[in-house]
Amino acid sequence: MTLSLEPELGVPLSKGARKLDLKKRAEAAANTALDLAEHGLDLLPNKEDKDVAAKLSSSYASDPAKTSKTASAVRMSTLTPASIVLTNSILSEFGRSVVESSVQIRHLVTNKLLLETENPDPRTRIRALELLGKISDVGLFAEKSEITITHQSTDDLKSKLRRKLEKLVPVEEEAEDAVVLDGEAIDLEEELGLDDGFYDDE
Repeated sequence: MTLSLEPELGVPLSKGARKLDLKKRAEAAANTALDLAEHGLDLLPNKEDKDVAAKLSSSYASDPAKTSKTASAVRMSTLTPASIVLTNSILSEFGRSVVESSVQIRHLVTNKLLLETENPDPRTRIRALELLGKISDVGLFAEKSEITITHQSTDDLKSKLRRKLEKLVPVEEEAEDAVVLDGEAIDLEEELGLDDGFYDDE
């Protein structure tokens, strides 16, 4: 079957290349390859295609950001369609298996805790029940903190603040009247003997 392509003219191209995660880029390229496979494109992977897909997947598993940056659109265009489809299937299966395994572990832990509720040791039974109660679906022992907000008018706040300030500021005692001494003025230099010109040379 012949595939006829008609290009769209006048579509503006973006100036900067978009940074895509490798999973999204591989998925988009694999979808294109699968559409082309319906028109005769061969997607049977050989040994090299399998090696490329394995390297890309293991590199993505160890450092997704770096691998996504390295696997640019230009580099992905050099890969064969079979290796792209294989990489996409590995990455999608990898993500699915992680989710499924976490769900399985959750069920396993819950079931083990249920078995421990029948333990003859009361401490083990209580601890198992406590942990079962803390499961997010149950939420029996979830710690909650409540915040109460009371709205007050500005006048109420001013009066409360004024009362608190009055408690903090001590009340000043009334000042006593100053004592005024009446008497003759004394010449201090004469009384101390400093008027004889002794310090005038300095």
